[in-house]
Amino acid sequence: MSPAIVLPSTLLLTFLLATGLVFFLRASSKDRTTTMVISSYRPSLELLQGLDSWLAERGWKVVRTDPDQRRLFYEGQVGASVPLALFLALLGSCGGTALGFAISQVVPQSHGGALALGLIGLVAAPIYMGRAQRQEQLEIRLLTPDQVVPSRLIIRVHRDELLAVQDQLGTALQLDLAPLHKGNLA
Repeated sequence: MSPAIVLPSTLLLTFLLATGLVFFLRASSKDRTTTMVISSYRPSLELLQGLDSWLAERGWKVVRTDPDQRRLFYEGQVGASVPLALFLALLGSCGGTALGFAISQVVPQSHGGALALGLIGLVAAPIYMGRAQRQEQLEIRLLTPDQVVPSRLIIRVHRDELLAVQDQLGTALQLDLAPLHKGNLA
């Protein structure tokens, strides 16, 4: 193939790789807060105590209570994934090096450009780590009176935490999670 076709296509593919990396960095730290209704055939107090002790084990702390509204507010620190940060650094370095090699074919005077762009690609890891580590909030609102069974509550938290609640407490507390709709508040 002639260089007139290879170089532009290589630059295009490298640009697409860089674009994908930028969008992946943005998506990895996007807010994914979800609100669900939790029902259980356990009494409300038992359900709340089970959730509270489990959340405390995971590092969540009660920061505010509102007894009139029957709400609990928690805060917790969400950590970043080190393996994902390393993977992003590898992707950034490979993409930067590829772009540097493509540019060095177009502009032969840029000898160290490939290595320099490869090192710039390492910036992806600290960007991800800085954006992914943050304080998260969790809110629980009890819907049913204390002795009414099934007990129901609304929980608002990151969707990964909801999945962990369902996986680790679903059977023990007889939980049934449903998305929040006006119809399931009655």
